[in-house]
Amino acid sequence: MRLTRRTGTATAALLCALLAGAASGCQQGGTSGRSPFIGKAARPAPVLAVKIDNVRAARPQTGLDGADLVYVERVEAGLSRLLAVYSSRLPESVGPVRSARESDLELLRQFGRPAFAYSGTQTKLDPVVEAAPLYPVPLGKAGGAYSRSKERAAPHNLYVSPARALKAAPNASTARDIGFRFGAAPSGGRTTSSYTARYPSARFTFDWSAERHGWLVSMDGDPVRATGGQRLAVPTVVVQGVRIHASRYHDRMGAYSPYTETTGAGPARVLRDGKAYEAHWSRPSADGGTDFTTASGARLAFASGQVWVVYVPQDEVGGGSG
Repeated sequence: MRLTRRTGTATAALLCALLAGAASGCQQGGTSGRSPFIGKAARPAPVLAVKIDNVRAARPQTGLDGADLVYVERVEAGLSRLLAVYSSRLPESVGPVRSARESDLELLRQFGRPAFAYSGTQTKLDPVVEAAPLYPVPLGKAGGAYSRSKERAAPHNLYVSPARALKAAPNASTARDIGFRFGAAPSGGRTTSSYTARYPSARFTFDWSAERHGWLVSMDGDPVRATGGQRLAVPTVVVQGVRIHASRYHDRMGAYSPYTETTGAGPARVLRDGKAYEAHWSRPSADGGTDFTTASGARLAFASGQVWVVYVPQDEVGGGSG
């Protein structure tokens, strides 16, 4: 699958290295020539978030390997959904696309006013999404950006064209600092070959691959593959301990949607370079990003490249390593 890479100029990249140093990286996506989401060279570009299906019938997903960031959230019945964020590059297609949740709105505020692609919402949540500081581009508003696959049954067959979705949100915010830092690994850490994060009805396993220099992702025991068929290897995985409780909204069967609180503070475990690092996260307000620090209070740098953030209950952060 072809990706459109949004690279910065060589001059901007050189200036970034001179000013900030190769180890620490440059953090401001608008002026440094580097993406604040992945720590690699990229020109300033708008942000698109896409809600992606994650049940077995929806796999393998399309375009997941082209995301800058992938957030894993718990939903009804103990299952999971993915919120993928795109800016530095755009796949031709992403999906299957599914419905938005209340938790998405707080999570997305750190991106300014991003475009948000989703299949729809329950009726009571719809006006809340419309009033949120983002540009909603669901199927009903940007029908030309969506298509149905004949190879899958609904509702697992809806796909979105990121480029077309962004055309429906021409004023979407460009990528900005959301608290991530990239550079050399901190001292310490515990050698870790595998880590599994569990929900009541879903699990995510990350196995370290020295050959790929990344964490091979599995969902419910199934290897996650890029659209071309290769195993997906993620340089940095963040397991973030948060409060998860019932939201104000429920599905047709009466099951309340979980609400994941992404503001506040709590424990985290950062996986990179075959090691696990104990960390602390802090996001005082929804309009700001999330800082990750070591026990000494120093900012914890991520490895450059795609970042996965898995939200788990606070008391489950330390229980998944193998």
